[in-house]
Amino acid sequence: MGKSIPDVDIDFADRDVALEELIHIPASRLDKDELRRHNVGVYFQNIPTDPLTGLASIPYDEAERRGYFKLDFLNLNVYKGVRDEAHLNQLVQSEPMWEMLEDEEVVNELFHLSGHFNIVKTYKPRTIEQLAMVLALIRPGKRHLVGYDWAAVQASIWTNDGTDEYVFKKAHSLSYAHVIVVQMNLLLEQALAEPQTPEVSDEKPLV
Repeated sequence: MGKSIPDVDIDFADRDVALEELIHIPASRLDKDELRRHNVGVYFQNIPTDPLTGLASIPYDEAERRGYFKLDFLNLNVYKGVRDEAHLNQLVQSEPMWEMLEDEEVVNELFHLSGHFNIVKTYKPRTIEQLAMVLALIRPGKRHLVGYDWAAVQASIWTNDGTDEYVFKKAHSLSYAHVIVVQMNLLLEQALAEPQTPEVSDEKPLV
């Protein structure tokens, strides 16, 4: 076709609930020459299917080359704490407490950052763009840039190196960075809402 088909990810608190009412065909991938279900991809086009499994009979990468359009429906548990659209907008638009990313326990609760505290601690992101670059650094295809300063990272993080290793595209990284901001603001909101236990004094009252 000669045209690049964009990646479209849609996040849900529960993807199964969203898909229950939608006629769709699960995407497939090749695993040791066998068709397996793609973790999150679905088609709303009339793509050929395997009659035994109901999966698309064309693996997703080949299907893209043929012009089929895959949507990725993802589960994100972080959204279970979001009350409604107005609350979500508030969480997205509020500047997070970036210092939270210097706490290993907090980082290990965060989407895509868990287990990567050393990289997060090294770069101490303070903007959405920097957080997106840290997310990209964590992927194997860009891990070789870890240790370089921000200027060097920014110059190479979004370039196509021709590697076969997994990388994050800029659009994905920015989207995930916004999800992490939502999660950080939710964690802070929930911590502030917890009732404070009064301190118990050992001093005896004056009579």
